[in-house]
Amino acid sequence: MYIPSLADMLVAHERIKPHIHRTPVLTSQYLNDLTGAELFFKCENLQKAGAFKARGASNAVFGLTAEQAAKGVATHSSGNHGTCLSYAAGRRGIPCTVVMPRTAPQAKKDAVRGYGGRVVECEPSTTSREAVFAEVVAETGAEFVHPYNDPRVIAGQGTCSKELVEQVSGLDAVIAPIGGGGMISGTCLTLSNLMPQIKIYAAEPEQADDAYRSFRAGHIIADDAPVTVADGLKVPLKDLTWHFVQNHVTDILTASEQEIIDAMLLIWKRMKIVMEPSSAVPLATIIKNKDVFAGKRVGVIITGGNVDLDMLPWQQK
Repeated sequence: MYIPSLADMLVAHERIKPHIHRTPVLTSQYLNDLTGAELFFKCENLQKAGAFKARGASNAVFGLTAEQAAKGVATHSSGNHGTCLSYAAGRRGIPCTVVMPRTAPQAKKDAVRGYGGRVVECEPSTTSREAVFAEVVAETGAEFVHPYNDPRVIAGQGTCSKELVEQVSGLDAVIAPIGGGGMISGTCLTLSNLMPQIKIYAAEPEQADDAYRSFRAGHIIADDAPVTVADGLKVPLKDLTWHFVQNHVTDILTASEQEIIDAMLLIWKRMKIVMEPSSAVPLATIIKNKDVFAGKRVGVIITGGNVDLDMLPWQQK
């Protein structure tokens, strides 16, 4: 297992700069007053292809040799990684195939196709996803770019918190959502080297809390098909992301479905930005655990904005 280094992250940042945005950091006095903390929102919902995963995907795609690139890339993804890999592959002019659950938001399937990617559907379980994906790779010979358990992807995701600490000084903590752990691992990679005093928190839905349970048990506990409004956080940790979580995360906090929806609506109303349910989980856990963050300067990573506008969770009855 190759564990990416700080040098890998720094190389990644130079490699991907032409293909990503240096996203803004926004604040809200209302949310500061509500939580008792100073919150700094790193807006990856405004990233290329609408999610932080453009970073890791671009690093993987533009790091391929010409021989590897000729066969294209492939992945399995509930949405954002597939969209971002299609985006990066399109920038390089190579094919991309994405295996997606049939239940993935239509907006995310459309986004993959919009960037020139091919969608192959599977059942909404890890077992089905991996079986269908194996068929795709056998057929195409494409380079597998894992959504999160890939050193190239983690090094790319680590560039987000590098920018954050350059944009905001004196942070006490950074919090990001956790599903498979790609963003958290990149955050751990960067901050443990550059700013080891900053505490790293992961935020997870109660209904998909395998990382929370793994963290407390001391080993990976995987759920096959959890159900949560935070559709980007349904996948389990893998060995590489578990390494970073186990060694560098301060704590994993959880929020209920209603708390996630309420936090999402609050950000839409107060900050006037579009973000998806997965991105609301950190704020939901900060509101729920005010004592942990009170008086602190906290970086909050808003991971993506690819939400189906016809299926907003507060409109569903």
